[in-house]
Amino acid sequence: MTVGLATAILVGTTPAYAETGFGGSTNGGGDAKLSDDGNLSVSAGGVRFDHSKNGKGGKVGALASSTSWSPPPCWYAPKYSPEELQAYLEPIWEAGSTGHEWDNEQRKKYTDPDDPKKDFNKHKSGKGYWWDAYVDTSFPPGWDSCTKDYFWVDQGDPPPADVENAVTPEVLAELAYSEIRVPGTEVTLAPAQATKVNLPTWSWLDGAEFQPVSVTASVPEIGIYATATAEPVALKIEPGTPDAETYPASGVCEINNGRIGEPYAKGKANRTPPCGVKYLRSSGDGTFPLQATVTWEVHWNGSDGAGGDLPDGEFGATQDVVVQEIQSVNR
Repeated sequence: MTVGLATAILVGTTPAYAETGFGGSTNGGGDAKLSDDGNLSVSAGGVRFDHSKNGKGGKVGALASSTSWSPPPCWYAPKYSPEELQAYLEPIWEAGSTGHEWDNEQRKKYTDPDDPKKDFNKHKSGKGYWWDAYVDTSFPPGWDSCTKDYFWVDQGDPPPADVENAVTPEVLAELAYSEIRVPGTEVTLAPAQATKVNLPTWSWLDGAEFQPVSVTASVPEIGIYATATAEPVALKIEPGTPDAETYPASGVCEINNGRIGEPYAKGKANRTPPCGVKYLRSSGDGTFPLQATVTWEVHWNGSDGAGGDLPDGEFGATQDVVVQEIQSVNR
């Protein structure tokens, strides 16, 4: 599946009314602001993403995991101070929008009739946050599995151990993976316009574009962050027809010192390309769909000193290749 984290909206066990609070906006989207270096930093789903070292340009795309792994479809993060949760919930209860009895049951969860100072944990104001559930708005499988009520976490304490996908550096790394964008993979071919049958065709990618990219996800309210970094490691060439040979025979061109294939130049006509293809028949009046896919290794490190590897990601593109017969002239 293609991994993509859309600007997140809020989900919870309360009705889907417009709400505010850090990490959200009144339309359920994220708050965005332009940083000093001109890069868009987006706060979505209780998480702030720094894209300043991400891939840029019109042809960038999201990584697809090379395994069945995918980032969390929903997660929990700080949402409200005591005063903010009160300001959000009380108008809903007063409106009786979901029924008087249900609203009263909800009210009992957050208010203390014997000690109003404890209502919504206001006696802990500034010492913690109410956490809420958020969802990836591409709505992948499991997006509706975060159904836990608002829960309180004291500042400096970890979230409850039984809460799955509560933001930790590792969960932030997985969410950052979703935000990684890598360059397009249309390869340069030589010959450029149309190759010939049985003629080795060189292929390569612009090495200047294929450098490591990274995204940092953070929750400043609780002082945690993680950076996910993707590095290109290989280019796979699939000619688009079984009547072809690839260089190397596996079709996988390893990336060395940032070089992805090798540009063709005069004087290399008699050499075997380190990365390329040889077509064994003409494409006739049509073309062959050559598929070029780059594999990216992904690793992460977080604010707690932890880190590790995430599944490799892939991003590819298809381009049409014209293959012509070599014409000969009899005299």
